[in-house]
Amino acid sequence: MTASGPDGPADRSPGGPEDPRPTVTPTRYRDLGGIAVVATLLGNILVQLTYSYLPGLPVAAGVTVGLLGVAEIVGGVLLRRRIEHRHGAPPVPALVAARAVLLAKASSVGGAVLTGLWAGVLLHTLPRASVVVAAAADSVSAGIGLVCALLLVGGALWLEHCCRAPDDRDDDPGGGDPRPTA
Repeated sequence: MTASGPDGPADRSPGGPEDPRPTVTPTRYRDLGGIAVVATLLGNILVQLTYSYLPGLPVAAGVTVGLLGVAEIVGGVLLRRRIEHRHGAPPVPALVAARAVLLAKASSVGGAVLTGLWAGVLLHTLPRASVVVAAAADSVSAGIGLVCALLLVGGALWLEHCCRAPDDRDDDPGGGDPRPTA
């Protein structure tokens, strides 16, 4: 289907260069890294300004995020089995796959923000841990939070990867479409 636009004919075929339908692209690692760096800087500034007023950091805050990451990893494995129709698994409705991809994308961004914030806390507390008792305890909590936030990012990226259609190939030299099933 070709439509004529102000600059001449435009290719509006499905998958064409000017396809008006929205597409979902794989999450880029550099975007997540940039988010984490900005969150680290902002988090460190915030902690430096308010550390004396903050209560002790609970370990449970980081562990909760880690549990979400584990849940996404398990969900990805189970969803992948259904997408590939392994062992007679029922097919995945398109809306379920789309929701899983959106959850994965949101979780990866949220995990990157939390990774940066925990890293910002660690940058402030770790150098003071040998002098200030509260900083030592907060360093442990922040370290656990950082590891668990990274687990959330990894789980989200795994879930997103698991939602890709079986015929998608990242290493396809012919330029295969790496978009998730959505």
